[in-house]
Amino acid sequence: MLAAAERGDRAALADALLFALTHAAPVAVVVDDAQYADAASLGVLGAVAARCPPEVRLVITSVRHTGGTGDAASGRRQDQAVGLPAEAGTARTIALPRLTRPQLADMVARRSQAAPDPALVARVLGLTRGIPAAADALLTEWSRRDAVRIADGHAFLAASAPVPVLPDEDRFMRALHELGEPCRTTAAALSVLWPLGRTAVALVAGSTGLSDQEVGDGVRRLIAAGLLDELPGEDGGGPRGWVFRSPLMEHATRERLGPLERARMSAAAVEALWAARDDTAAATSPRRPAVLLEEADTVTYLPERMADAGVLIDRERAAAELTAAAEALHPDPEDRGMLRWFRAALRLIEEPAARELALLRCVKAAWVVGDHPAAGQAAETILRDPSDVVSGPDLHELAALQVVAVTSVKDWPHLSRMGAAEWWDRLPLPPEAALPARALALCMSGRWPEGLDLFSRTEPVWRPDPHIRLIPELAQAVGNLVQGRTDMLARALETPPDPGLPPEALYSIAAGYTLQLLGNADLCGAMDLLKDRGMPPEALPPTSHFLLLHLQGRWDDALALARGMVAKDQAFIAPPQHHLFAAGTAAILLARGKPTGAARLIAGERGTHEGHVEIFLDVAEAAVLRTMGRPDAADRILRRGLREADARGYVYGTDELAAALAMLRAEDGRADAAAGCLRRLEELAGRTGSGRTRLLHLLASARVRRQGSGAARELLHEAVELARSRCQPYETAVTLVAAAGDAGPPELLHEAYELYGETGSLLSRFHTRAAMREAGLTVPGRRQAAAENEQLLATLVTEGLANRQIATVLRLSQDAVANRLSRLFARTGLRSRTEIVSAMLTGNPLTAPDL
Repeated sequence: MLAAAERGDRAALADALLFALTHAAPVAVVVDDAQYADAASLGVLGAVAARCPPEVRLVITSVRHTGGTGDAASGRRQDQAVGLPAEAGTARTIALPRLTRPQLADMVARRSQAAPDPALVARVLGLTRGIPAAADALLTEWSRRDAVRIADGHAFLAASAPVPVLPDEDRFMRALHELGEPCRTTAAALSVLWPLGRTAVALVAGSTGLSDQEVGDGVRRLIAAGLLDELPGEDGGGPRGWVFRSPLMEHATRERLGPLERARMSAAAVEALWAARDDTAAATSPRRPAVLLEEADTVTYLPERMADAGVLIDRERAAAELTAAAEALHPDPEDRGMLRWFRAALRLIEEPAARELALLRCVKAAWVVGDHPAAGQAAETILRDPSDVVSGPDLHELAALQVVAVTSVKDWPHLSRMGAAEWWDRLPLPPEAALPARALALCMSGRWPEGLDLFSRTEPVWRPDPHIRLIPELAQAVGNLVQGRTDMLARALETPPDPGLPPEALYSIAAGYTLQLLGNADLCGAMDLLKDRGMPPEALPPTSHFLLLHLQGRWDDALALARGMVAKDQAFIAPPQHHLFAAGTAAILLARGKPTGAARLIAGERGTHEGHVEIFLDVAEAAVLRTMGRPDAADRILRRGLREADARGYVYGTDELAAALAMLRAEDGRADAAAGCLRRLEELAGRTGSGRTRLLHLLASARVRRQGSGAARELLHEAVELARSRCQPYETAVTLVAAAGDAGPPELLHEAYELYGETGSLLSRFHTRAAMREAGLTVPGRRQAAAENEQLLATLVTEGLANRQIATVLRLSQDAVANRLSRLFARTGLRSRTEIVSAMLTGNPLTAPDL
């Protein structure tokens, strides 16, 4: 065979190969990737295939790229081999489908060992269109950049994570490089211009110096290589245009362009679209006017090209259109381009006054999209040297925004300096802007008495302007709330806002007061305020929306939102609600059987707010410690929290501490030690008028009093009525369980059981089932209860708890836990704790046969 090959004698080579195969028969030979073979080699294989006996099976595979509709690509690469002769045998085409959304979700889960966020899966699908190799490359690059974050066993894409640029060694980039010219230049230009359809060919030629024929040849070869797909036209009128098979490849190609190349091509696109819009030369031009393909993002394409073109196009027109496009996207929750376009417009504006107004728009846009550091830095740029075009209310808003921006990044030394008059004296600001901002800095530093005093002394300065007084009035109401006085908050809520204020100001203030009501666990008050101000709950900032969902008992939604906020580092809440997000999330985790996750979240939040009390973290940690069988440690945490609050004159949230401590001491049989907590609760309930405080006082008082006494029953009757009126499922369920033994029939446990089910509180449901059995009640849904028991046990195993700890959490013996674990293995087919953890972390349900 070697001799025949050296002589170039194809016939002899085929004879030698056939002889060897026949003597080795029976045999099967697979020739893979035959698309890379030359014509002479395929001729030899065809001759062998036509003559080989049945005992010899020759299988030849050849990959052919197809278009999006499954049709064969219209062009053929120059180095692609010709087909086999017909006598070689029957050919079968196997179409390999792209990955579906569920398949991509499985792929992400395996890579991250976590349940993928739907938005992450949608992003992968959008960038790869289901091409496996592209999805693999994307996830690999994101992993290198730590762009996929894990929170509570769920995988999320980090906030503002950029689309990665595929490296040169990537298979897609190698394929493009091997094609050479004019393919590489054509692909680079099309990465900018393809949305213009057939017009793109002329624009590519005009911006690259290639001829139309060279561009056409490059397009055909890119299609044959599987990098482009052709969009068929209507009625056989030729293609409408071309798209990259993988948007990830399109991005990688575009990002390799130099700034000038990209600007030049973008300018060509902008001029073509402007000309088509203005209808200039459309009637006399031999070419069709530019029209965007329906496959393109028609909202963002032109603004993105204007931003890239920069000074190569009409600056004034581009700045105006970029500004209008950005304003149309506000508030841009998906970060489609609002902030980028405002910044691009700023770069195009030359007139100083207009530039300052453009910078002001950038500040507000950065704050809205969550880029607080950038917003604070840009705000300080204006505040250092403001011009006459920036109004007093705007300066006041910028100063307050800078204070909150510094708070959001937890730069406590800087915030402390902002509480001094000297810091503000260095800025050329009017008193109505500087003084309230300084007072706000004192409040954000936890120095509430100093801040309230400064607000009070400077009231004549900021009170007259209806716009400027919004933030000081809100801050005063919050400061009084911290000190246990709710009258100012009540008056502010009764006063309707000035209808002449800008919509964004009305939104911000309504959101601010809603946060105070939610932080006070006043769900009904918050919903009434939102209805009165015409604001849908979904329009609230994410942290406030989380608190709303938490109180509503929509815990699946709340936890999904919380995971994303933690993964994207967007969980900031200003004091005094600063720890409510972590505490609320920990409460959900604990009720669902995740004490380790709850403890980890609390520990991560400790010490992040320098100089601030940690009341809500103390309450949450004490609940975790009690669940883990450590009441003494919980007692110490609660007593420490009360001492620190009393030392600072801090009242807000101490009702939760006092109630938890009273219940803990009552459980230990120390009624006398709980009496002081009850007195504190009674005084707080009378002072604040809070429904939550009143409910805590009723429950704690009934628990401390003698079990089954008439006084306890009366208190619990009132507690049940109050809890039901507050419309908070979990709070109501806790109250019903407390009342079931004393204040009413044990059937109250059925109602509590259903409410716990609405919130997905597996651990609370487990304990309620035990209470129902103890009361002689039938537990509904035996099959569902068994499934929940398995899910809870698997959750506790995933939390890393040993059998002894699981027994403590479930209030069972260790033997009972071991037996339950054995049954779980038997029913699911899982063989180890490791397999349980893997199934839980990747979001796979536990498979159990019908009972």
